[in-house]
Amino acid sequence: MRSPSQLTLPGLVALIVLAGVLLYLERQEETAPPSPSRERVSDTVAAPPDAAPGNFDYYSLVLSWSPTHCETPEGQDDHPQCTRGRRYAFILHGLWPQYARGYPEDCPAGTRYVPQPVIDDMLDIMPSKGLIIHEYRKHGTCSGLSPKGYYDLSRKLFESVSVPQRFRSPTAEQFVGPRDVVDAFVAANPQLKPDMIAVACRGRGNRLREVRICFSKTGVPVSCGANETQNRLCRANNMHVPPVR
Repeated sequence: MRSPSQLTLPGLVALIVLAGVLLYLERQEETAPPSPSRERVSDTVAAPPDAAPGNFDYYSLVLSWSPTHCETPEGQDDHPQCTRGRRYAFILHGLWPQYARGYPEDCPAGTRYVPQPVIDDMLDIMPSKGLIIHEYRKHGTCSGLSPKGYYDLSRKLFESVSVPQRFRSPTAEQFVGPRDVVDAFVAANPQLKPDMIAVACRGRGNRLREVRICFSKTGVPVSCGANETQNRLCRANNMHVPPVR
């Protein structure tokens, strides 16, 4: 019977070197940044870890173009907004507390429960119970306001903005640039300046997704921060604006 072969000194050295190389590669893999194809693509700047209710710099009032949402698979199942009753153009998507750079979300709060009367009062401009509950839990908790206070302010700011006539209930598709949308909102709202507004587009044909308008904590229009940098939200020179159906 053959006895096991003895490991020579050169073989032992080679084995040690190989083990070191494998350990180095394993550590490099653990500390490497995620592959671009696996990273979450976001149109906002990542949040600092010390988010607290009421600790933010300004609000972003987010107006969502409903026809774009209703063309998506999610929108086709969104019956209150997309398949019954009123035909929506811009709706209120949310009111987002923002830092000058970054944003808080899901802040600890006294309550995360949105009462049914508050939900009912918002459905005319925010036609989704699920969206209303989600927006308070994710963003409203960081405002430092109760659900009623948060949505009272959301409605006040939403109603303070005059939507340009061409975007109120268009029955034909339009092709415009982000700057055209900004200019239209400025023309319809003398209190606004271009640096207070940003436009987002998405998907096939660079469809108009949303318009963001920035306000102070007290509800005065202000210049936007890094989250609303236009080139990050929509780089297209021309956007498709689906009609209201």
